[in-house]
Amino acid sequence: MARQLSAIENGDLSSQLEGDGLVIAITGPPGIGKSCLIDCLLHKLTPEHKIAVLAVDPSSSISGGALLGDRVRMSVLDDDSKSESIFVRSIATRSSSGSVPSIVQSLANHLLGNGFEIVFVETVGAGQSEMRCAAISDRIIVVEGPARGDGVQAEKAGLLELADLIVVNKCDLDGADKVVNDLTMSLTITEEKTPISKVSALTGEGIDDLAKSVLKIPVRLSSKRARFREQLFMAHESKITQNPDLDSILDRMSQEELGVEEALRRLYE
Repeated sequence: MARQLSAIENGDLSSQLEGDGLVIAITGPPGIGKSCLIDCLLHKLTPEHKIAVLAVDPSSSISGGALLGDRVRMSVLDDDSKSESIFVRSIATRSSSGSVPSIVQSLANHLLGNGFEIVFVETVGAGQSEMRCAAISDRIIVVEGPARGDGVQAEKAGLLELADLIVVNKCDLDGADKVVNDLTMSLTITEEKTPISKVSALTGEGIDDLAKSVLKIPVRLSSKRARFREQLFMAHESKITQNPDLDSILDRMSQEELGVEEALRRLYE
């Protein structure tokens, strides 16, 4: 499976597989506990369900490298009774301008087509670009938590409105109730009320109920519309990033030999 996904990622294999499972994007600011939360869910949902995790790591804009170290946080992989029903893979953002590269959709579909019931996509967690996760997911879970100032940063407002479920993690810390209240107030302007769950990946509080909710999160109309919008943006981006002349055009632009409009014309030729 790892070799097949690598071939898809490198463009050497085109998979047309699709399954009936769910692709669930789990997003939120760095350090909020997304990996630990996924680990808790895997403990609860496996081995009854076969689950894959695609963890997206940011690539360096200078070296192009990425840490790809999310698996070190997955304690569930140490449990032989559960690890057989789990597949974890880290994905580098590479040249994608958003937090979730377009190739993740192909990888998720391939996993679903190979019998996985759920694919969790853990995104980078870096502001407004997180809305890109809408394009490759059936449901969006936004993770928030205390000790983040006002509880709802301005750059996350658009994403909160798109969430199918909001999880306030680290509820064992002071300020969690305030975050829930802040989120509730922020979401009063939306027609569809987004459910909010309060959990602690550290103590396990609320994890049982969250695991049950994950399997039956209802789709919201605003989230569905956002997916189609982001799919259009992603298709536009793919045309640019997959162009073999991209690097040479960027070199010419940096040398002030080529303007943006002319560069776009050449990329779309």
